[in-house]
Order: sequence, then structure tokens, then C-alpha cells
Amino acid sequence: MKRIALIHTVRSVLEGFEPQLRQALSGPVLIHNIFDDFLATDPAVLGFFSDVNKRRLANDLENAALTGADLVIVTCSTLTPAVAELRGSVGVPVLAIDDAMCRLAVTHGPRILVMATARSTLEPTTAKIREEAGKAGVPAEIRTVLREKALAALKAGDAEGHDAILEEAAREIRDADVVVLAQASMARAAGRVAAACGVPVLASPGLCVAEAKRLLEE
Repeated sequence: MKRIALIHTVRSVLEGFEPQLRQALSGPVLIHNIFDDFLATDPAVLGFFSDVNKRRLANDLENAALTGADLVIVTCSTLTPAVAELRGSVGVPVLAIDDAMCRLAVTHGPRILVMATARSTLEPTTAKIREEAGKAGVPAEIRTVLREKALAALKAGDAEGHDAILEEAAREIRDADVVVLAQASMARAAGRVAAACGVPVLASPGLCVAEAKRLLEE
């Protein structure tokens, strides 16, 4: 039986990602969850991802591997640069939630708009997209939109308020080939954002699930 270990920093993603993953996978699978909100809240306070936080993530990755996992998935985009640095030391394949999304984003055209609800996610996501554009040999003109009140609403239990804020922001989008939702917690609003802006909208959970399914079946 396959085993997957998930590392989360946001409770709504903890609650929603596993069911989506189970639905996509064929056959029985054991899924273990690690919830460590400090990994995201500390960078939000400090304004950067500290060495202490990197060591904490390294410990979480080691603990995930100790479950006997065939695959580890980190579901927080803020952690993507650190995941890229640490994944080689884990001993099992490690996916960052936005690996597949950022690869796909650069195929839509050069005008990429990154929408986020946490400031700490903007730089990791834009850096990842630039990296993928470089690998693909294509240009990337990246703009960003930040709506921190949406995340505050979601943490307060107001999911509708979260989605409405993002929908309103999407109505102001002009001259974009694709919109990238920087955090997995934003995926719930993808449909409303797409309807409001009229361009393709990428959200990480579904794309990550598809990549996990491919890796496990290989």
C-alpha cells in the first residue's frame, strides 16, 4: 500500500487537500498529515524565512519521511524555496504544492499576474515562476496583486468574504495572459476569479494532485 505524508501550514488546506487527493488516487493509500502553522506565521511576522524556520521544516520533512512515505507533499507556497533546497536530503520524493502550477503558468504567455493573500508568498511564487520561465526559455512579465484582508477573513471563518474580496480584485485585472493563485487556500475562489477577469486562472491543489498521482503510478 502506498503512503503519502502531507505537511500543512493552513487549516483549511489541511481539511481539504487529503479528500481531493484520495478522490484522484486509485486503490488504497495511507495518508499522514503534519500541521505546523508556525512555518507560515513566523515568516509573516519577520518578513523573511529564517534559518530557524528552515531547520523546523527540515525536521518536519524528516518526520514525514519516517512515516515510510513514498511521497511527501508540502502544501504551503511560502515554503517552496526551502523545499527546493532541502528535498535532496529527505530520501523520498518531495513535491511543493506549486511545482506543477508554476511550470504550467509560463506556457500561457509572458503576462503573468500572481494573486496572493499573504505577503510572504509573493516572492517565493514569483521567483519560482521566473525559474520555470528560464528553464523553458520563455519571457515572463510578472505582476502581483495582494489582498491580505481575504486571508484574515478566511482565518476568521468567513470563506464567502474571502472569495468576494478576490473576485472584486479580479475585476480590476487587465492585460494578463494567466492569473496564478499563489496559495492553495485560494483555490476555492478560482471559478469566481476566472469569471471576473476572463482569463485562465491556475490554482495549485488540483495540479499538484495530478502530479502526485502520476509519480505514484510510475
